[in-house]
Amino acid sequence: MNKADMIEHIAQAAEISKSAAERAVDAMVGAIKSSLKKGNSVTLVGFGTFYAGKRAARVGRNPQTGAEIRIEAAQVPKFRAGKALKDALN
Repeated sequence: MNKADMIEHIAQAAEISKSAAERAVDAMVGAIKSSLKKGNSVTLVGFGTFYAGKRAARVGRNPQTGAEIRIEAAQVPKFRAGKALKDALN
């Protein structure tokens, strides 16, 4: 399922227009992004938790030349599925 499929599904399920559903999806994604950027986590009860993890600096290799390159530390988005979501899949 991609974003367009998600918007169509939400529009049908909530009986709203596709443009309203798209604004809702964009608002939700924006809220999650801004919260993670501030270092906060976002918990959707029954679905899961989005949080920012830390990736340490490391040394990698350029696959074309084999030369070592330094990869800087970064914050990466992570997701931990909630129990209800896990149960729904099994």
